[in-house]
Amino acid sequence: MTTSLPLVLANHGFALNFNVFETNLINLVLVIALLVYFLKGFLGGILERRREAILADLKDAEERLVTASKALEEGQRELAQAKSTAEKILAEAKQRAQLIREDGEKRTVEEMARIKQDANANLNAEAARVIEALRAETARTAIDKALAALPKRLNDAKRAELIDRSIEALG
Repeated sequence: MTTSLPLVLANHGFALNFNVFETNLINLVLVIALLVYFLKGFLGGILERRREAILADLKDAEERLVTASKALEEGQRELAQAKSTAEKILAEAKQRAQLIREDGEKRTVEEMARIKQDANANLNAEAARVIEALRAETARTAIDKALAALPKRLNDAKRAELIDRSIEALG
């Protein structure tokens, strides 16, 4: 009956064979057990080394991330400080430029006032010199006219009287 059951089942479709010796189930279990035992050490070692390498890479990556984060923070801090310094320098430069401009304007105004004073002084001096020259010329002209008219106006009596007055004025 045991031999007819597989035939019947084989003719009718799928069937399971529970005979351990016929199916080589023991051999298969032994081969699989031996493969697992021997390959466990070999494959396990490979997998363990791979796992350790991956963990070391991850740890290295984390350390580089921490280092990069610190460097980024330091860079940002230095950038902020540089911006602050640049703004301070710019403000100082603007203030210095304003002071220089104001000083230049002040010196320009003072120089213009000095030049105006010098021009006025030169004008006044020139006017005084011209007035003095005109006075001298007028006086010379008046004396020349008086001397020219004097001989016509003076007769002998008036000459004697003029000489007497001059002597009295001196003496």
